[in-house]
Amino acid sequence: MSLVLKAYSVVTGWLEPLAPRLLGARARRGKEDMGRLNERLGRPSIPRPSGPLVWLHGVSVGESLSLLPVIARLRAERPETAILVTSGTVTSARILAERLPPDVIHQYAPVDGPLATARFLNHWRPSLGVLVESELWPNLIGAARERGVKLALISARITDKTAQGWGRTRGAARTLLSAFDLILPQDDASAARLEALGGQVQGRANLKLAGGPLTHDKGAFDQLSAAIGDRSVVLAASTHPGEERAIARALDALEEVPFLILMPRHPERGGGLVQTLRTEGRMVAVRSAGEPIALDTSVYLADTLGEMGLFLALADVVVMGGSFGPVIGHAGAGGHNPLEPARLGKPTICGPDMANWPDVAADLERAGGLIRVERVEQLAPAIAPLLADPVKARAVGERARRAAQAADAGLDRLWSHLAPLLPAGRTP
Repeated sequence: MSLVLKAYSVVTGWLEPLAPRLLGARARRGKEDMGRLNERLGRPSIPRPSGPLVWLHGVSVGESLSLLPVIARLRAERPETAILVTSGTVTSARILAERLPPDVIHQYAPVDGPLATARFLNHWRPSLGVLVESELWPNLIGAARERGVKLALISARITDKTAQGWGRTRGAARTLLSAFDLILPQDDASAARLEALGGQVQGRANLKLAGGPLTHDKGAFDQLSAAIGDRSVVLAASTHPGEERAIARALDALEEVPFLILMPRHPERGGGLVQTLRTEGRMVAVRSAGEPIALDTSVYLADTLGEMGLFLALADVVVMGGSFGPVIGHAGAGGHNPLEPARLGKPTICGPDMANWPDVAADLERAGGLIRVERVEQLAPAIAPLLADPVKARAVGERARRAAQAADAGLDRLWSHLAPLLPAGRTP
């Protein structure tokens, strides 16, 4: 073990007695689940089922939901294997409670202290741990290896800034990465950075490319569709600060202003957005407040979680949020998953910043299923022909759907790497 990792273990051991107090303070601010703090300390809330167990971890909502196709495949291929999913945020736990099959266990991930991680691993005794994206917790990884747990880092993503940080402690990075039996980065850039840090990369896998079309509640769809009526619908999906106002103003340039559904990436921003939009004279109905859509409603604030499929289904055109920040004076967010609207055949427009999805966005653009604009002012000219010509809009959406189907083949490649690491038989 490197000196850096030894020092990390000692310091976290010293600080670990403070964890209950710190977690309690976070819980009072809504950042932790007060009723499940013991899970964060490695004390499970339910017994371990008998037999082999595979542990999957995604820290927040996006990473956790990206595991759903893997869970479905695992249940189908290895029905005798118990599945434990851990995550680190209250929001992810809430959504997983709705989306996970009833036989899949969810627990909060333990804090990375020596005692908490030991308690967690001693109770659950996983045969395989699958970590998503960039969750490199030294104590947890080290304790898992000491217990003979096989480890996989899949859909791994590491930014240049993070790689530079690990580069200053290259020995620690090499030690951590060597603990993994399988490393599958989600893109070539991450692969190169991980290899430079000493990781043994075996292939590529982007979990966010592996998934079926998002589903929705038919009753909710029928109710909202009837309220919207025959108005054209534009969905601004996963928006970030500044984008909602900029997109709404851009749509004002259209001859017939469409009905706008705003779906902020972080719903807790809803209160401030309502005030801003109403100050501009827009008639806003708020989903979380149960406000109905009236004839004069121009904006529907979709400030809820887990309903992306519903609002995509309602949309005629989708504007991908997180992609306009740098051109409206805000920080870049790198864009969000353009495959979600593509799988539903929705024509989609994005801004210039799709740094989180460079290959996917490029593939969709080449296929004619994604339209990229360089400025917010170009939104109206891009949207107008799609709303005016439904045949053209359907053609763009169908090209997007076909390109998304090609990307979805990645789950089979991932499974071919993961299957050999799965437990072969029952454990006590």
